[in-house]
Amino acid sequence: MLITETKNLILMTFTADAMVSVLNGENELEIEKQNYRFASGWPIPVYKNLFPYKISRFQTHPKEEEYEGMIIHKRDKLIIGDMGFKGGPDENGVMEIGYSIAPNYQGEGYATEMGKAFCKWGLQKANVTKIIAICSVYNYASIRVLEKMGMRKLKEEIEKYYWYLPRK
Repeated sequence: MLITETKNLILMTFTADAMVSVLNGENELEIEKQNYRFASGWPIPVYKNLFPYKISRFQTHPKEEEYEGMIIHKRDKLIIGDMGFKGGPDENGVMEIGYSIAPNYQGEGYATEMGKAFCKWGLQKANVTKIIAICSVYNYASIRVLEKMGMRKLKEEIEKYYWYLPRK
């Protein structure tokens, strides 16, 4: 299911069934009658290692699945990354964004492009008050992406920056 779209990218829901397919060794996914291969290096290992937890979580909390997406490059017809709001809004309306982009597509502005669109989508939800992010103080690429998305640095703790994007 389409979450949001930009000039170059589409964000489609990354379902528990699709995660199972990836874990079973599939190298492409059929999404709305279109087959998409994976860009080299996607999904990144740390994200793929979370799939069993996410699959279980989506089975018990199906509403959370709508906040997990795969980034599809329109021209190349490849899944190049992922972006999600970890579990959707909490009891205070706060959502934490996370994302990754396949190595060959990094540095092209795709995380920023989709991040802006996805945050706009998220902030339109009635029960969402702000979006947050956490990244390492050494992750210069993510720091730049979060800055370009319009996020503001809230604080630094134990080699991590905490960011927020308030509802305007």
